[in-house]
Amino acid sequence: MKPQCRWLACAVLVLIAATSLYTAPPAAAAEPLLLPGKKTLYERVLTRPGAKLVASPGAADGKPVVALSRFYVYERQDAGGKQWVKVGGSSRGNTDGWLDAAQTIPWKQQLTLAFTNPANRSRALLFDSHDSVMGLLKAPDAGAKAAELLKSVESGKADPRVVSVEPKEYVDLSKKFYLLPILQAEALSAPANVRVLQVASVTAKPGDASPAEAQKRQQETPAVIRSFSAAVVFVIDTTISMGPYIDRTRDAVRRISAKIEKAGLADQVKFGLIGFRSSTKAVPGLEYVSKVYANPGEVKSGKDFMDKVAGVSAATVSSARFEEDAYAGVMEALRQVHWNDFGGRYVVLITDAGAIDGGDELSETKLGAEQVRIEAAQLGVAVLGLHLKTPAGKANHARAEKQYRTLTQHSQARRPLYYPIESGTVDRFGRQVDTLADTVVQMVQGASRGELVAGSAQSVQSGKPKEADEQIKADALAVGHAMQLAYLGQQKGTQVPDLFTAWLSDRDFAHPELATVDVRVLLTKNELSNLSEAIKLILDKGEESQRNDTADFFNLLRSSAVHIVRDPAKLNDPKAKNLADLGLLGEYLDDLPYKSKVMHLTADEWETWSASARQQEDFLDGLRRKLRHYQIYHDDTDRWIMLDGSSDPGEAVYPVPIDALP
Repeated sequence: MKPQCRWLACAVLVLIAATSLYTAPPAAAAEPLLLPGKKTLYERVLTRPGAKLVASPGAADGKPVVALSRFYVYERQDAGGKQWVKVGGSSRGNTDGWLDAAQTIPWKQQLTLAFTNPANRSRALLFDSHDSVMGLLKAPDAGAKAAELLKSVESGKADPRVVSVEPKEYVDLSKKFYLLPILQAEALSAPANVRVLQVASVTAKPGDASPAEAQKRQQETPAVIRSFSAAVVFVIDTTISMGPYIDRTRDAVRRISAKIEKAGLADQVKFGLIGFRSSTKAVPGLEYVSKVYANPGEVKSGKDFMDKVAGVSAATVSSARFEEDAYAGVMEALRQVHWNDFGGRYVVLITDAGAIDGGDELSETKLGAEQVRIEAAQLGVAVLGLHLKTPAGKANHARAEKQYRTLTQHSQARRPLYYPIESGTVDRFGRQVDTLADTVVQMVQGASRGELVAGSAQSVQSGKPKEADEQIKADALAVGHAMQLAYLGQQKGTQVPDLFTAWLSDRDFAHPELATVDVRVLLTKNELSNLSEAIKLILDKGEESQRNDTADFFNLLRSSAVHIVRDPAKLNDPKAKNLADLGLLGEYLDDLPYKSKVMHLTADEWETWSASARQQEDFLDGLRRKLRHYQIYHDDTDRWIMLDGSSDPGEAVYPVPIDALP
């Protein structure tokens, strides 16, 4: 903060400037943003695969950044519908550019883990969620169940709960540094002394292919893409007002199915249909909330599809409200269809009403648009919304549009895959369904000839605004292009540096006394120096308290620590109960998943110890040992690590074991 000048000082400056003798002082160096509620701890982020540093928010061209590079955050700004962060590799004020915030992960504390030697325990399992690891920890025979799970995974049987397994061989962090940043940590009361940790990792970087290998892979593409298939699942509102649209959808599929069979593509393009209504608890006469009429994985032919959907009809009774449970219908499609059997994955939502939100008592899923969108994205499914804006739903149009714009967001589309049909015209609706079905079939026909969808998701959508039919075709091709590339990667076994997060237990399931990991704190040289200075001050004042035979240890610290704390007000806070409250130790130690004997020492405890010089001396001896240890760390030049993203030697970090902290 720039100092405020008094009137006289300002007058002098004006006078000096007027005589051309004044040279403005250099501007103060910028500082990174502080974490909320912190005085010294800066915001830091890790980069996701594909992140790029750009010169300004929203710029298209940039410099690729290695995944899991660490940066300090200096500024936040919105541009182009995204949030951007201005970042630098050090905290000294030098910035490197801007990152799309969505391509970063907050890293509040520089915590990482290292696997312990697995010689006498089972290999650690990395789970997809907190619930998965907790479910195993709470199982009656956790050790046996973990052993069965590990055996199954090692034999090649995939388990959706397990995203990775610890390497069979021990990797010594002191000889080969690897980064497994800890994003969250939780200490459990039961089982006792067990923590669950969320970590991030990145797959090994693939080696650059030789020209011959690259050419071979390119030549493989036509053969691989010929087996590309697609599924289009219509999720239709089947309430009392939807009869004409149900019939028109059936007509579109009947027509396109004949075309597919004539082209010999009946095995590569499948259609499905799911109906949805609303709560049957509120209105039993609705018969169902959602119902699968035709699952594309089970449809054998166009005739088989028509037979399965022949019974689809509009409800004969009204729902309790105008809004229907659209999310239940979409989730039914996501859950019931085996999407892995298809490269192209489309869900087409057709409704004239808004969706019942997850917080509503009539909601079956208890999910909102954003949650359903995420579920679809995880399966690689594109959700398209055909919203029939009939006069009867005029009061609901704005709310429904907002919901469906959120639901139909797709990573490969510049705009939501949302298509309003004004006045709910049946003919206009029919043209949209015809266009979508035709586009998917054309894409699969091209694939059967070994051809990819031309262009990228961006180029497909460039140009002037399109008519409704053109827009839905462009969007279907855009997401189809992305789906084909994903299909090729899967079929070829392509390795990419893809980021994943996982949860694990820091103790062996069968033998909780054995640690599976060591938690490390990556301290910079400045942080280690500040920590050493604080510990030395505590040690000096403890020794002085002993020499003077006084129990007023905390007051001695208060009078001497002003020069090492960022927030002097803490020193005089009457509510301060322990050393951590005084602000003596760096904020990078706050909220760590361990209990510190030093940080939590209270004045009362020290006074109690005064009756026994041995307890005080043991405490002070412990500080002396830590100081020595920190000096060893400082001098151990081989183990100071430069994280990707930083080139400032002052930002080198040392992986300090958590048990070595005060």
